[in-house]
Amino acid sequence: MKITVIGAGEIGSAVAEQLSRYDEIELIQVCDAGARALQDLHDRVRNPKLRSFQIDARDQRLVAPIIEGSDCVVNCLPASVRDVIAEICLNTGLHYCDLGGDEDTLERILAMHEMAQEKGVWLVPNCGLAPGFTNVLCLHAISRFDSVEAAFIRVGVVPQHPEPPFNFRLSWSAEKVISDYTRPAKRIVDGEIVTVEPLTDVEPIYFDAPYGQLEAFSSAGGMATLTEQLLGRVRTLDHKTIRWPGHASQMQFLLGLGLGEDRSIDVRTHLTYRDVLVRRMRKRLGGSFEDAALLRIVVHGVREGAKKSLVYELIDTADNEGDMAIRRVISIPTAAIVDLVASGRAAGGGGARPPEQVVTGRDVVDLVRAQGLDLQKTYYDGFIDVDRLPAHALS
Repeated sequence: MKITVIGAGEIGSAVAEQLSRYDEIELIQVCDAGARALQDLHDRVRNPKLRSFQIDARDQRLVAPIIEGSDCVVNCLPASVRDVIAEICLNTGLHYCDLGGDEDTLERILAMHEMAQEKGVWLVPNCGLAPGFTNVLCLHAISRFDSVEAAFIRVGVVPQHPEPPFNFRLSWSAEKVISDYTRPAKRIVDGEIVTVEPLTDVEPIYFDAPYGQLEAFSSAGGMATLTEQLLGRVRTLDHKTIRWPGHASQMQFLLGLGLGEDRSIDVRTHLTYRDVLVRRMRKRLGGSFEDAALLRIVVHGVREGAKKSLVYELIDTADNEGDMAIRRVISIPTAAIVDLVASGRAAGGGGARPPEQVVTGRDVVDLVRAQGLDLQKTYYDGFIDVDRLPAHALS
């Protein structure tokens, strides 16, 4: 198979590296406008499967002949250009996956569903961590029950060695963090879809040492279309972001001052308050660090006539060579989904849908475990709390 990766940044290079481990993938093309990013990729991934092209992937005249014949194109560029690349793939008749973006971008891609169906092409947005892998796991867990009462998603990336006063570092773009902290979050409560303010409903959540007590709070962007998919199937569904304690209140203070507003500071400048906050966050909180990715999904339901809880849990940390956990927990599931789509193991004959509607959870779980993610699956008697797991398990 031939796969083309658009973007050779931190995550794009990690996706290319993971794809190089699949025996059935014979050629991986990586496109990026920056020569340094491509050189860094070749220095890191010394694999004869890898070829690079220094181009602006938004220019269809340049990208079309390169991606021609690809079994799938993986877009790792920012959300602002994702629907552009998706449209190029649709017009060229190629399968497409991306890491996820804002809701407007998602809607534009999903609006291409009928055209993609007619061409037999899959356009699969939101193949990253959350939304993406968490959505696939949640639906897979739900499918293990005869009936389901509730599903809870908790996920986040934290520094292993938090440093006051923030105890927080940027594992993803500052723009995405601010977006998730300023837009309403969707959930299902008593069988109805509702919206709640971000950075609210703060609750303690506990993980094994060395983490102990952290906090989880509502934020936007984590579920995408999952609320609509599960409406009528569960009475309760929510997604919360995990951070070290105190983060939500710190961000409420900053954003309460108006520093997340997308309006000009002064008539003499084009800079907005959000621009300044983004720049300061990048300056003070950006860069590589020893991180830990924490994921816990808990589903309450009835299985074989008894109330049970199914828990998927993952704790992944930066390795001794400095490879950050965030790179693995995004790139490994993304590569798994790309492999399934490119190899024809997706369900149906094409369309524009999120990954949980395209590939099976069992296939994704098997692939990510084979690529080194230590995803744990455990059943418990009764309905357990999501914030702290009991000592006794059934399996």
